[in-house]
Amino acid sequence: MRRMPKWAMLTAMAAACGLAAPSANAQQRTANEQSARQLYSDIIAFRTARGHKQVPAMVAYLKDAFIKAGFAESDIAITDYDSEGEATQGLIVRFAAKGTPKAGPIVLLGHMDVVEALPEDWERPPFTLTEEEGYFFGRGALDNKYGIASLSHNFIRMKREGWTPSRDLYLVFSGDEETGMITTRAQAKLVAETIKPALVLNGDAGGIRLTEDFKPIMFGVQAAEKTFATFELTVSNPGGHSSRPRKDNAIYELASALKAIEAYRFPVRDSAITRGSFAEMGKITPGPLGEAMLAFSRNPADEGARATLLAAPATANLLSTTCIATMLKGGHAENALPQSATATVNCRIFPGEGGAAAAQATLQQVIANDKVAFKLITDVVEAPASTLTPEVLAAVKAGVHPRFPDLIIAPYMESGGTDGMHYRALGMNTVAISGAAMRDSDMFAHGLNERIRVEDFYSGLDHWYRILRHLAD
Repeated sequence: MRRMPKWAMLTAMAAACGLAAPSANAQQRTANEQSARQLYSDIIAFRTARGHKQVPAMVAYLKDAFIKAGFAESDIAITDYDSEGEATQGLIVRFAAKGTPKAGPIVLLGHMDVVEALPEDWERPPFTLTEEEGYFFGRGALDNKYGIASLSHNFIRMKREGWTPSRDLYLVFSGDEETGMITTRAQAKLVAETIKPALVLNGDAGGIRLTEDFKPIMFGVQAAEKTFATFELTVSNPGGHSSRPRKDNAIYELASALKAIEAYRFPVRDSAITRGSFAEMGKITPGPLGEAMLAFSRNPADEGARATLLAAPATANLLSTTCIATMLKGGHAENALPQSATATVNCRIFPGEGGAAAAQATLQQVIANDKVAFKLITDVVEAPASTLTPEVLAAVKAGVHPRFPDLIIAPYMESGGTDGMHYRALGMNTVAISGAAMRDSDMFAHGLNERIRVEDFYSGLDHWYRILRHLAD
């Protein structure tokens, strides 16, 4: 029996009692805020997860919104792709400069797809924007419907205000970043060959880090990310009747291999970005963790600093390659010995570590069992780190400091992956500078009850507005 989600139960009770659902926007807001909220709500309603084929519907909605704001049909391009057997689309919108552009184009990235969310598991409907307890809840509330809404809203706002940029601006939204990245790869190639941007700014990472009591401590500029590689590990055996056990059991052998991977820790690495990030974070992080950050930034070989940073979940993944089991399957009948067992192992490889081949070689050495077959199941993209240029730094200050005066701005390396890797791989300097503000404890992207604080949503509406005006006035 499927249990009724809490949100559905409350809605049903309200209806039974003849009560209207409480307003999701009880507080009075300006016309600009209401417009942004409506756009945000509308795009969260599209279930753009793999298998639901909703990306084209969301593209059609956004295209209509841009045309109503005054963008010409000729400035909007929809690209069609087949992403691992499912039709999806990308969207490109040009905000054209008047006359001869005074500088090279700026490309702004975001992705329209989301990770799946099962309504029966959530406390609230995942594909309905819910305002409750001071938060906006919904799948994509952060990753990355927030970025799409922020960028789209400001393009629409500036167009309606009659503003014209001094250089061409392009929104480039992908349709399958969370899965195959087919749209991302194709659009990155298209951008490199036809737009040839001077700057690529990503709305899918970066942003303001908050303490647990909501105090801003740093604006992070994502300038690098780990290499994403996924392997399937398979053990095959002759099998047989379950009443006659054998020593060569595929499930047991695979389990031993996974336990070896679990116990292994890749060597600690560092880069200019990680050292610089720890140097800034250490100044504002209290206690032993902050001291360890500063010590590591000065001397990455400091064993005490390494031990402290590796013991903290917030910093451990920034120091080395990580490989972890994420899926498992094995056997074919309850009364038969398994003929095969397979595990999926996802690696996030530190830049410069040798890529997927080096990670596989290390895992094979750790497992020390030739019967475990490896298969790389992802297309691996190794991308260099980007540079936070003076031009972009000045623009970020223009976007952030009116909201949080004198907030530290520093580049960092993302342990996850974004569209940005494909642009870096093609030689385009790409940094992510989202306007999101977030506590570590509120990070539920890809998880249940994804959310962003209402106050931070509204206070961040001018983030891209200020940045784009600074770069293209």
